[in-house]
Amino acid sequence: MVRIEHCFVCSGPVYPGHGITFVRNDSKVFKFCRSKCHKSFKLKRNPRKIKWTKSYRKSRGKEMAVDSTFDFEKRRNRPVKYDRDLMMQTLEAMKKVEKIRTAREERFYRRRMRDVKQLEKTRARNEIVRNIDLVAPAASKQRQTTNVVEKAQAKLDKAKSAAMDVQ
Repeated sequence: MVRIEHCFVCSGPVYPGHGITFVRNDSKVFKFCRSKCHKSFKLKRNPRKIKWTKSYRKSRGKEMAVDSTFDFEKRRNRPVKYDRDLMMQTLEAMKKVEKIRTAREERFYRRRMRDVKQLEKTRARNEIVRNIDLVAPAASKQRQTTNVVEKAQAKLDKAKSAAMDVQ
């Protein structure tokens, strides 16, 4: 069975015969899906600080970091003797796990974006209040006249109170 590796930088899939393999002096093997990842590694960039990597998204809470479905992706090095029934069960389980994972990711995304919608609504309301003359000029003129009247009333009240103080 052929194994699909994961890129050391972006955690993307590296299919057999694709990508770049780098072997360090201490025999540690690094797989890269494309030259962009390889160059980032050579420049000693931290994947958790590069915005387009999965590790960045997980560390910033943009994607699920802890979930039981991730356990199925773990590497198992013990070879298993081929069994047709076992293979069919494995394929069915893989489909179920993928379905569960996508449902959980959607739920996670909706929960994360709930607050953002409320924030966008308040920003939009504030923008409308600030620029009401662009949206509804008549309402803007009415608001301006009420402001002028209120200011004149305030000046008149000040003048009356100052006149009372003088007497």
